[in-house]
Amino acid sequence: MKKKGNISIFVPHLGCPCQCSFCNQRTITGKNRQPTANDVRTAVDTALKRKGYSYEIAFFGGSFTAIDRDYMIELLSAAYEYVKTGEVDGIRISTRPDCIDDEVLEILKSYGVTSIELGAQSMDDDVLKANRRGHSSKDVCNTSKLIKEYGFELGLQMMTGLYKDTEQKAIETAGKIITLNPSTVRIYPTVVLKGTHLEQLYNSCEYTPLNPDESAQLCAKLVPMFEKAGIKIIRLGLQSSPELKKNMIAGGFHDSFGELVKSRLLLNKILEYPAGDYQISVNSRSLSQLKGNGKSNIYALIERGYNVKIVIDNSLSVDELRIE
Repeated sequence: MKKKGNISIFVPHLGCPCQCSFCNQRTITGKNRQPTANDVRTAVDTALKRKGYSYEIAFFGGSFTAIDRDYMIELLSAAYEYVKTGEVDGIRISTRPDCIDDEVLEILKSYGVTSIELGAQSMDDDVLKANRRGHSSKDVCNTSKLIKEYGFELGLQMMTGLYKDTEQKAIETAGKIITLNPSTVRIYPTVVLKGTHLEQLYNSCEYTPLNPDESAQLCAKLVPMFEKAGIKIIRLGLQSSPELKKNMIAGGFHDSFGELVKSRLLLNKILEYPAGDYQISVNSRSLSQLKGNGKSNIYALIERGYNVKIVIDNSLSVDELRIE
């Protein structure tokens, strides 16, 4: 069975009608040159040399459906060549909730687009306004419904730790996203980047972002919500890049953020039990996650009155614990 992979084509910040509080697309993607149709072909041809994968072409990094229409069709046409030949499975695009309508969806459909991801970020209108998103939660709901009516796979993206956001609002956002029944979600902890409005708020002490551990603790409450609803989480945390690290001032970025979240999920399973003495069996592949970064989970358990003995049992699935 082939592994699934994305051939990512970045269209950085072209077409966005707003300058969101957190946004510096060049920093996030590490790209600032607009791709051409030949760039698309080169990227796909290079990826297809790697055997054992089934690919989707993914246009990320900006508001794809807000760019110049002719340019959008030029990029889609180059990608669609590979859809028609069956060399790739389809095309995925990322865009804003207020940059989709029937006309755009008809175009996307005709050029082999199969999945559309919307940057919802929050489903709280006060948070959206404070972060200069330029759309409402109702826009997310209406556009999500329209996308599904046209037969596209729907993906939604949310951010945690935004300006004016709270843990409760994040949990409510996750709940509202679940009611829209997307096929996939991405969860991005907020990072303060140079040259953004958040940097100004941070420097003036009006905004204190969540650090990686705090972000992981919050995401460990959101992940089970999506898993219980059967919604696939395809990304936890921003992709690392030299540009991101050079321009990051504060926030929830960590090179292994997904591992931090998994570690916190295992800790939470133990904390469901009252303090006391326990033997905890775990698959060897999850041992480091159970212990936590720098044995942080072990120290947290000791502080809370837990005395644990860890035993390796590879008959258990990864992320499964047996607590006795």
